[in-house]
Amino acid sequence: MKSFFTGLLVLVFCISLKAQDQHFTQVYNAPLALNPALTGSYAGTYRFSGIYRDQWRQTLDDPYVTFAGMLDVRFPLEVYNGKYNDAVAIGLMFYNDKVPGVDFNTNQIALSAAYHKALDLNNTQYISLGIQGGINQRNINYEDLTFDDEYNGTTGFFNPTREILPSNNFSFDDWAIGLNYAFIPGRRTSFYAGVSLHHIFEPQVSFFPIDTDIMYEGNTLFRKFGAQVSASIPLSDKYSIQPRLVGSLQGPHFQAVTGSNVRIALSEYDYSALHIGGWVRPVRNFDDSFSLDAAIIMLGIEYRNILFGLSYDATLVDLQTTRRGQGAFEFSVSYSSNTQNESLLCPKF
Repeated sequence: MKSFFTGLLVLVFCISLKAQDQHFTQVYNAPLALNPALTGSYAGTYRFSGIYRDQWRQTLDDPYVTFAGMLDVRFPLEVYNGKYNDAVAIGLMFYNDKVPGVDFNTNQIALSAAYHKALDLNNTQYISLGIQGGINQRNINYEDLTFDDEYNGTTGFFNPTREILPSNNFSFDDWAIGLNYAFIPGRRTSFYAGVSLHHIFEPQVSFFPIDTDIMYEGNTLFRKFGAQVSASIPLSDKYSIQPRLVGSLQGPHFQAVTGSNVRIALSEYDYSALHIGGWVRPVRNFDDSFSLDAAIIMLGIEYRNILFGLSYDATLVDLQTTRRGQGAFEFSVSYSSNTQNESLLCPKF
């Protein structure tokens, strides 16, 4: 049965590549993948983020694995005699995921840039505009594939196949743009809202050459419209609540992640904190109905400039409907340099 579901998963991702996009639960620990405008949206000079996702390990012989690493650097600007603390930033992102069974890999390397404009003299409000461009590469291992005409009727799949197999590797360029608004009236109070557009030019994603007759509509990587809203609201000197809402619409596909974290300060000067969160992920199904795809729990540790996050997605609608609760583990780590400006912050976890 595991082999069957491995094959089914490969079929889904190889035929409907348009649905294959970054998918992380701890979206704010993958800021450059979420919205290019979040490049450099933090307090400090540089930031490194890494995130790893391990999915459906209990269902598949080999889990579906996703990894991303990001580095961004911010350069402060003093505009109008230093009255406005504007900034520019650049970032680099590497992304990889692997579908088990036939080693279907997606790799991406992308550069992003953003400008953060202060909107008031107190530097409590910022509007950020970001752009991202990258190269995507996809490949598949044909050696692990078998076809009906290879079966010799007795001993196994040893006949040659007449299937037309194109090159097992191709690449394409990809572009994204984003806008983000930040309001930070106090050191522990903040509000963020942003929108983004990924796959602006809807690239063709087929192993077959574009000028062949085998192309079909499913080869188009649909534009993805994204939006995110988050806040940090202090309840006391020790506790803060951090609601989150992130949604994306890509062709016929829709999903959202919504919920809240509770931040518990562990030190008098806010050097360390514990984050506990609970979220849900509603999705739109093939019949246009909506359902809850997963329930999510998260634990995070914050110590000075380092953040560690661990989350688990308990799948509510699984590949094997009789064994719900199969899900995904996700681990993230983020480090930012010493703070230069308390006004330019980014949501955590």
